[in-house]
Amino acid sequence: MNDCPLYVDLDGTLTPSDTLHESAMLFICRHPMNLLRMLGWLGRGKAGFKRALADAVQPEPARLPWREDFIQFLRAEHARGRTLVLASAADERIGQRVAAHLGVFSAVLGTADGGRNLSRAAKREAITAHARSLGHERWAYAGNSNDDIAVWDGAAQAIAVNAPAGVLRRLQQQHPAAQVFEHHPTSLKTVLRAIRLKQWSKNGLIFLPLLAAHSLDPQLWLQVIAAFIAFGLCASATYLVNDLLDLPNDRVHRIKRLRPLAAGTVTIATAVPLGVAMLVAAFGLAIWVGWPFTLVLAIYTALTLAYSMRWKRIALFDVLLLATLYTLRIGAGAAATGVDLSNWLLAISIFLFLSLALVKRCAELEEAVDEHSALAPGRGYQPRDLPSLRSMGMSSGFMAVLVLALYIDSPVSRSLYAQPDVLWAASPVLLLWIMRIWLKTGRRELHGEDPLAFALKDPFSWATLAVMICIGLLATIGL
Repeated sequence: MNDCPLYVDLDGTLTPSDTLHESAMLFICRHPMNLLRMLGWLGRGKAGFKRALADAVQPEPARLPWREDFIQFLRAEHARGRTLVLASAADERIGQRVAAHLGVFSAVLGTADGGRNLSRAAKREAITAHARSLGHERWAYAGNSNDDIAVWDGAAQAIAVNAPAGVLRRLQQQHPAAQVFEHHPTSLKTVLRAIRLKQWSKNGLIFLPLLAAHSLDPQLWLQVIAAFIAFGLCASATYLVNDLLDLPNDRVHRIKRLRPLAAGTVTIATAVPLGVAMLVAAFGLAIWVGWPFTLVLAIYTALTLAYSMRWKRIALFDVLLLATLYTLRIGAGAAATGVDLSNWLLAISIFLFLSLALVKRCAELEEAVDEHSALAPGRGYQPRDLPSLRSMGMSSGFMAVLVLALYIDSPVSRSLYAQPDVLWAASPVLLLWIMRIWLKTGRRELHGEDPLAFALKDPFSWATLAVMICIGLLATIGL
């Protein structure tokens, strides 16, 4: 039985991803208007759509996630002389590239130009004909989905790879002795990682205008909490978009390759509807908060999507935009509550967040230097830009402290605080934190990660925040 040829499915079996979805994301990444072109191709039928998309773009096999345990099994079967054939509903050119990359398949069956979509009964018929051409009446098949039930129906041996429980039950009715490579269902923890729930900490900036105004109005606090949730849902949706568009680069990044979408533990087919649902919920909640907040959220969404698609590749403009997106969170808090936004708060924020955006880019470039890369993947910088970016970033951080110092002696400060001179203690504390994070960046201790993500795990940063809160309270109550 183990000597009969083994026909292997590609999408969901060899790779936990789907090459059609991967191709679509690559095509959209080239230009957003390509989405309209793809809609126009739908009239050509499934096979015609796949052919047109493959004419335009094909995923690079080296940048796809793979089911490594199953591939090791195939390598062992290949080594002992078993005939392995890749049989996929994907365009045959994609199958040929995958076969060349893995080096274990003697032939490829795929959706051909002018032919039927090679799925279900059509795939079974193609496999049967191919096996007979090799002199075999019996053959084995490895698949994963409901579409493969019809193929397994004609197989002498069945292998299930990453098959959901329902598919496995149906398969085992036909093939009780089917070999199974375990399915790992997407867990809630994995989904929360994909939407970057930890990054919701950034949205705490929404509370700053209300805190700065020293307001205790419960209705305003209810509105700002709703705004926080809406902003978090929206930001998570845009993170999914960013990760979808960045998949090829993320998969060759030392840290980002572990993200759920890059690793294939969350599929594109899951991420897209999840992102849409979160975006709809975010704007539904935003409308309840109020139209000014909804407008700010819409601006944030538009800028973030533009950043993900194009603008993050424009050197310097990208960090200015990142700083703007951080500052927009503060503007969103003011819009949600109707609190007047302090120009002092805006000035401090824009300089501080520009410094942190430059920390992020420098950390990425430091990593590129360590790996001897010529360019940071997907970015507009080169390792030789590091000295310039460091000087810009540190200067911007110091400017934030300078604006804070000027604010302390301003009429605004004296009207809000019983003892504003106490705020002078905040300047060296903030200065120390900024200098420390830049020192750690230069020492390669951020490992290419987001500075705020680093701060969440850093006890010194939490201690700094606690000290700053205490200083603010002391200045407020005048002790």
